[in-house]
Amino acid sequence: MYKPKDSSQSPRFCGVRTFMRLEPIKTTNGIDFAVLGVPFDTAASNRTGQRYGPQHIRNFSVLLRPYNPDMDIDIFAYCSGVDYGDVDVIPGNALRTYDRIVEELRPLLKKNIVPILMGGDHSITLGHLRAFYERFGPVALVHFDSHSDTWDHYYGEKYMHGTPFRRAVEEGLLDVNHSIQVGMRGPLYSADDLEDARRLGFEVIPMREVRQIGFSEVMRRIHQRVGNKPVFVSYDIDFVDPAFAPGTGTPEVGGPTSYEALEYVRGLDGLNIVGFDLVEVLPAYDSGEMTAILASAIIYEMITLVALKKRRAQANRLSTATTP
Repeated sequence: MYKPKDSSQSPRFCGVRTFMRLEPIKTTNGIDFAVLGVPFDTAASNRTGQRYGPQHIRNFSVLLRPYNPDMDIDIFAYCSGVDYGDVDVIPGNALRTYDRIVEELRPLLKKNIVPILMGGDHSITLGHLRAFYERFGPVALVHFDSHSDTWDHYYGEKYMHGTPFRRAVEEGLLDVNHSIQVGMRGPLYSADDLEDARRLGFEVIPMREVRQIGFSEVMRRIHQRVGNKPVFVSYDIDFVDPAFAPGTGTPEVGGPTSYEALEYVRGLDGLNIVGFDLVEVLPAYDSGEMTAILASAIIYEMITLVALKKRRAQANRLSTATTP
């Protein structure tokens, strides 16, 4: 029902900026996914400005087209989606912002629509997971990041962008036995920083191990860990090397290339993904809009996964209907 404007007929620089030129409609009728912005950044510990991330991503996403040649699918032949706008966050108040996020996501999840959320700093993911817990109970987590974000506090504060996954475990929002974190790297305060995530129950594959075992083994371990559980995917743009994504608050060298960043999303095909967020895009440090280019492409690949899942479901229905 809803698909992007045709940029071969309407120039990309015309009209209101929405993700991929999708219709800016707040509806739950006739859609399979909804793209939302969560422009909150006052739980960041270093650089701020992630509140402008969603619009920055939208600005560049107008270049995206409906056919994905790498996955061989015309996305909008199988699914429908809209740009649902932004959550009305409360600057400076993470807890009230979480309540706003839950309220916004509740009607979408009630209809099994896949929310695709653009941050904002990583603290917002706790709000996302609270909403998904309401609908599904504890969900599995696939987390791409250069940091585990399982610290107990920052400066004595419990709700910061380095703490959401510890809080999520404490609140019972995650099925940690089916959750995995990938890409951790960079200097730490102590050895406990990474071991804390393992003690909480996560499987953790640091970036050095990723390089040692290779992409195929990483994806095998993700699929094995998650199984058929409902899974939420959280993608911090600082997972990617800052050579390819400089526009972020806490960059760490030694990460994946932009090509590999896309492949990690494509490799999730087949999982029971119920939601996705991409966080920590910071426009002020985004030289040449490199980070916006990549962020919009990562979200595009996530939408592609929604379409692939719909295509498989359609093929299974047809197969069942024709089986004597």
